Amino acid sequence: MALSPRISLRSLLTVAIAALLFSSATTMTAPSALALPPGTPSKATAQAELDSLTVRSQESMTGYSRDKFPHWIGQGDNCNTREVVLERDADYASIGADCYPDSGRWYSYYDGAVWYQASDVDIDHIVPLAEAWRSGARNWTTSKRQSFANDLNGPQLIAVTDNVNQAKGDQDPSAWQPPRSGARCAYSKWWIHTKYRWGLHLQSSEKSSLQSMLNTCSY
Repeated sequence: MALSPRISLRSLLTVAIAALLFSSATTMTAPSALALPPGTPSKATAQAELDSLTVRSQESMTGYSRDKFPHWIGQGDNCNTREVVLERDADYASIGADCYPDSGRWYSYYDGAVWYQASDVDIDHIVPLAEAWRSGARNWTTSKRQSFANDLNGPQLIAVTDNVNQAKGDQDPSAWQPPRSGARCAYSKWWIHTKYRWGLHLQSSEKSSLQSMLNTCSY
C-alpha cells in the first residue's frame, strides 16, 4: 500500500535531518573540553612533592639570558613548540600550511578571557626561565635548559592572555598569582610539579604561597 503524503514528507524530513547531522559531525570539530597542560598531579601528590623540595635562597642572576634557554624549537611537521601548544590549548583552531593557527578560540585559564586570534595569546612558562635560572638551572647544560624551555610532557607550558603573561614576568607565586582565583589551585600544582620534575629548589616565601594556594584544592 502506498504511503500517505504526510508520512512520506515526515520520512523525507527525518532522512534529511539525519544526513545533515552526519555531515556536520564529519566536517566540523566540536569545541573540546578546556585544554590544560598534561601531567597535573593530585592534591596529595603535589603536597608530597612540595614537602620534598629543597628550600634555600635564590641563586644569582649573573650570566642569565633567555638565549641560554633556546625555546620554540622545531617539533616536526613544520611546527615549533609555540604552535604545538597553541593547537593543543585551543577549543578549535584553523591551522595553516605553515602550522600557524590562522584563527581559533582560546580560553585563557589565568583570567577567564576568550581570544580568537593567536596574536592575542602568549605561551607562558609556568616556572619562568629566569626563575628556573635562579633556582638551579644556571648549573645545567644548554641542552637541558632547552628541554626545560620546550617541555611538552609536563605542566610547564600554557596558552594565556598575552598581557597577563607579561604582567607575571619572572615572578614566583609569592609575588604573582593568576588574577582568576579559581585558577590558583591548578597553578600551584603545575608550579610544584614542574620544580619537582626538574629538581629545582624554592624559597621559603614561595613555598608558603604555594601551600596557601594548594590548600584551596579539593582534590
